[in-house]
Amino acid sequence: MALLGSFISLSLDGCYADANSDMSWAHTQDPEQAEFTASNAKGGGGLVFGRTTYEMMASFWPTPAAAQMMPDVAAQMNALPKTVFSRTLKSADWNNTRVVNADLAGELRRLKSGKGPDLTILGSGTIVAQAASAGLLDELQVMLVPVALGAGKRLFDGVPRGIAWRREEVRQFSNGNVFIRYRPA
Repeated sequence: MALLGSFISLSLDGCYADANSDMSWAHTQDPEQAEFTASNAKGGGGLVFGRTTYEMMASFWPTPAAAQMMPDVAAQMNALPKTVFSRTLKSADWNNTRVVNADLAGELRRLKSGKGPDLTILGSGTIVAQAASAGLLDELQVMLVPVALGAGKRLFDGVPRGIAWRREEVRQFSNGNVFIRYRPA
């Protein structure tokens, strides 16, 4: 059975995007964190996105600029199979991508039950919250960025029940970011 994990950047006040849907505040990498990102990307598996995150990623990772900035990560991002959940997107141009317009929880259950690779939701806060609500998320990786946005899209807004998490790992970076890995308690 495949595992479903996620990786998302959050502000100190729990937002994955500000009130204008901007996420530029989360891009505060330094050489130490860039090395961590490259190492984390080597895990392989399949990637899962919502439409907004997919469009952001697809506009960057296939470019020469991405290949120059982070060649190993760009190669992985372009090669891995990708699933995009969207009610509006009908097709996807990025290599190895399929669009799913069906029931998110049902499709994630199907993907997890197959012999396919482990899956990672990148960003895509609404997808992470829906997967967690359905009891499908096996791991939550958070990159906590030391900024308070005041308003924005909070990760677990609208989740209909409490979800307890157990901390598995913590790593602090010199830029002030803190990586935290959680598993369901």
